[in-house]
Amino acid sequence: MDDLRSLRELRAVVPEPGEEWTVQERRRLLRRMRTRRRGFGRALLLAGALATAAAVALVAVRPQPPAQPAPPARPRTVQLDPDTVLARAADTVGRREAGEAPLPTQWQYTRTLDKQPTRDTVESRESWIRYDGKQSAGFGEDGRLSVRDIPPDPGDDDLSPQQYDKKLRELPTDPKRLLAKVTRDRHWIDYPREEGVPHVVAPDADRAYGVIMLYLSRYGVMPPKLEAALFEALALIPGVRVEQGVTDAAGRGGLGVWRDTGRGDVPYRRYHILDPRTYRYLGERTVWLRDEYFFDDKEPSVREGAVWATALLTSVIVNRPGQRG
Repeated sequence: MDDLRSLRELRAVVPEPGEEWTVQERRRLLRRMRTRRRGFGRALLLAGALATAAAVALVAVRPQPPAQPAPPARPRTVQLDPDTVLARAADTVGRREAGEAPLPTQWQYTRTLDKQPTRDTVESRESWIRYDGKQSAGFGEDGRLSVRDIPPDPGDDDLSPQQYDKKLRELPTDPKRLLAKVTRDRHWIDYPREEGVPHVVAPDADRAYGVIMLYLSRYGVMPPKLEAALFEALALIPGVRVEQGVTDAAGRGGLGVWRDTGRGDVPYRRYHILDPRTYRYLGERTVWLRDEYFFDDKEPSVREGAVWATALLTSVIVNRPGQRG
């Protein structure tokens, strides 16, 4: 597994975690940092960046040099009024045309970029997952397409694309009611369940922010009025900030959404990046604000100014694995 990759896979319930949240994620991170790198890993079904996949998927990892010089660790950004930005986003996405829900047997294809803080290269990944979540596919290092069945994982908090779609369509379009429903959703309270890892429930505002950003990062078929309501509900959560000029792994500048918890105990800032015109999800950017140590390590595992960036380049529904749309 790639170095530090699990930070990219932080669950929706831990958007900007405090110390009580980072314990189990750091354990998982340290475990993965010490394992050998593999050619296949969890498919990225984000735009949540890129959210995590419905299950372990086969992905092709193709290291390539950056298309342009890496942006500075702390790019010059401009603070924007979050209420104004989110209201404009709601108005824009609410006027989109509604799409048809994919069939369970269709596939979701995505292509992403991943620039890790410990490497100078940008990795390109592509993956396929069947919409009902029963199979995943990807090209191996030998260039062959492999399709694999996805075994059930009752302790996982992630869902298949079809399950995400169902969950989204059950949400009300009134922003206050939507926020209340998201906050009380037992799925995001009770899961994930991992053997040997204590289960911790995040504060309501942390969890609501994380779940809404996860939903916005989904690149399935989103009803326009519901997408608008998600932006309106996001504006009701305290501490939400928006900065202009935040770049993803492809070098695209966008609107960086993050949440100031007021606790000051998070060593990094995690941006969810939106296109400044369409408000589509572009990717994520995590910037370390200070050196971070894991357990008793004498040297920092991640140094101040390090950047982890991702980008969602393509996300389409196709009819078979290997098809790119």
